[in-house]
Amino acid sequence: MVMLPFVRNTWELEEIAEMMRSQGLRRSRDFQLYLMAEVPSVAFLAREFSKHCDGFSIGSNDLTQLVLGADRDSETLGRMGYFDERDPAVLRAIEVLIEGAHAEGRTVGICGQGPSVYPEFAEFLVRQGIDSISLNADTVIPTIRTIASLEQRMKLEGLRARA
Repeated sequence: MVMLPFVRNTWELEEIAEMMRSQGLRRSRDFQLYLMAEVPSVAFLAREFSKHCDGFSIGSNDLTQLVLGADRDSETLGRMGYFDERDPAVLRAIEVLIEGAHAEGRTVGICGQGPSVYPEFAEFLVRQGIDSISLNADTVIPTIRTIASLEQRMKLEGLRARA
């Protein structure tokens, strides 16, 4: 698999794919092309980007920084609440990305510390249908428990809705 960071538009992706083909690299089941979804344009145009890739990995730190216009390395802005993956604008960008990618049969994962730090963020991702979540090693067990509990609640909610 090849994962491309900071792709901003589909023509750029088309050029990269052509460069790869010229070197004998062709997308297949055994050689997939993924995009880091760090730039808001990828989230908002996920269906269009999906025509040129096999899946996405949300870079939540960079996506948050670029959606909110807040320097992710600024401790001051962080303390003031300006850098937060749980911001409604960031959540909406993620929701649109997952919805668009899934509509085109593409997978979406996430890397970044958000799901490890904020259980409610992990819950949001699961409810949106995220395909995979990367975690900090020290949070794997508690986060798996949180997700398993959530999935059970979601099953019950589904049963109640049908009744």
